[in-house]
Amino acid sequence: MGEIVDMNHIQLSDRPLLVSDVDDVVLEFLYPFESYLASLGHHLLPKSFQLTGNIVSLADQKALEADQVKQILHDFFDCQEEWQKPFGDSVTQLKQIGTMADIVFLTAMPPAYTLQRRRLLDRLGLDFPLLATESPKGPVVKALHRARPLPLAFMDDMAHNLHSVAEHAPDCLLVHIAPQSEIHRFAPETAPQVIRANDWSSACTTIIAHFNSAMTRAS
Repeated sequence: MGEIVDMNHIQLSDRPLLVSDVDDVVLEFLYPFESYLASLGHHLLPKSFQLTGNIVSLADQKALEADQVKQILHDFFDCQEEWQKPFGDSVTQLKQIGTMADIVFLTAMPPAYTLQRRRLLDRLGLDFPLLATESPKGPVVKALHRARPLPLAFMDDMAHNLHSVAEHAPDCLLVHIAPQSEIHRFAPETAPQVIRANDWSSACTTIIAHFNSAMTRAS
């Protein structure tokens, strides 16, 4: 699983559980990151679904090296509170889901920047527990949910994260949401069992319907 993920601060109730990614799911990432790049004299020129090789200098149009891209990304996470805003109607819809389910944020980000993200989410009124890790998400979701006989849903913008959770928590509802952008044209396809949500309203409807149905069957 990579680094040890500390879950000691997370206490789940006897309700369904939604585990949600953050970047480009709860908070905008791509568009603020592009603005941040512009402030540094760089530009995202996508030719594939990755950052390395697709960020170029406006001065000479040369692609930045991998270590430069990594440092810029970490610097962005360090000042994320100045740049990132809610993704669509995420705040309202998450609060609605939170009336009938537990929510845990599972963000693919170096844990060193957890406090910055925690402050930003709290400022938006999203005080749900947060885990930051660069480990595969499937084992983390499995460890979070344990063997609880309660419905589980997972929401992410990346196919590999959704497929990782599918492998380790096969009964989990998988919801894919992502921005409409040039770079996402190169994104890999998700597996057939993954449900595509065009916006947070449809995602919320799908998740609540799944939870209600599962709880009704169990009663």
